[in-house]
Amino acid sequence: MEQRKFYVELLKKHVSNPKMIAHSLASEAVLRELARYFGEDEDVWGIAGLLHDLDVEITNADPKRHALVAAQMLEGILPAEAIDAIAMHNEEATGLPRTTRFQHALAAGETITGLIFATALVYPDKRIASVKPKSVIKRMKEKQFAASVNRNTIMECEAIGIPLDEFVQLSLKALVPIAPALGF
Repeated sequence: MEQRKFYVELLKKHVSNPKMIAHSLASEAVLRELARYFGEDEDVWGIAGLLHDLDVEITNADPKRHALVAAQMLEGILPAEAIDAIAMHNEEATGLPRTTRFQHALAAGETITGLIFATALVYPDKRIASVKPKSVIKRMKEKQFAASVNRNTIMECEAIGIPLDEFVQLSLKALVPIAPALGF
């Protein structure tokens, strides 16, 4: 727990935007749930989710540098597999395709959070707890809805053996308990 506190403080040292912090916390929760699903190390996967956008303000989200700077910042702090997944969550910066389960899980997991947030915001109570998986799947098909959310990246869940409907359910399961801390 002490270690997680260190990582949250590290995140807040480099990321000041409350929406980006909420996105990072949500990504952590989804990655922890995916780690449980696959029998992987929850802490390693969760912290990768938490810190994947550590450099977003430093790089101004420059697609050629974002994630690479974060990977450099985390050298010697996180395990190599976590640093690799963080670097690879932005394929444009690396110029390489994602190939490992961890890489796909981080990319899909952090991306689904945006679609779930946007879906919650169109619900009358604006609560993640009210969001139904079928609503998220319906919104997946509406290209103009949350247009900046890359549906192809979300679909990488299938590359690691999780059908979309199950992936959405797992993601919602992860987010509901922390929704109040995310502002939902």
